[in-house]
Amino acid sequence: MAERRSRLEFGTGFDVATLTPGARRILDVASRLFYEQGIHAVGVDTIAAESKVTKPILYKNFGNKDGLVVAYLRHRHDTWWETLEAAIAAAAAPRALAFFDVYAEDTRTIKRGCAYLNAAAELREGHPAYPVIRHHKHAVCRRLAELITEDLPHVAKPKLLADHLFLLLEGAFAHHQIYGADLLIEARETAESLLRC
Repeated sequence: MAERRSRLEFGTGFDVATLTPGARRILDVASRLFYEQGIHAVGVDTIAAESKVTKPILYKNFGNKDGLVVAYLRHRHDTWWETLEAAIAAAAAPRALAFFDVYAEDTRTIKRGCAYLNAAAELREGHPAYPVIRHHKHAVCRRLAELITEDLPHVAKPKLLADHLFLLLEGAFAHHQIYGADLLIEARETAESLLRC
């Protein structure tokens, strides 16, 4: 249910399964380049050339670069959310700790930090992708609160506890490249203490 809700809240109209092979190549190339080099550093000429398509094909499928940025972040969210929900389904209570495990796993493959924080730093607040950035972060916090409510019914203020865990989780992830991956292990231990109070 939470996965479905997470997919629908910021609108419909984009489904990677309906993309043509050329459009899928564009999205894959753009996703890699936007993450590795930054959104502003990558132009549509580069994306089209590396995707082996013409710019009109790119524009036909995504409208413009802004539309491609939106698709990149939405697809990244949907893919990551499926991984998260699988981890939650396999976790023992309190399942909120599964977030720390997923973020810790991300540190093994993600080399430039959080794609959403990176995008937020690059894009102005009125950019069409900003609602996707907000949605992703709010969805994480909301799902934490849902799990705390379900697993720990004695907690008087599950939303407040979820907010604290979210800050702990995000802070550890944002700083792991500076302080090392053990920061997420320490954050998980702190979260476990808070959840068992």
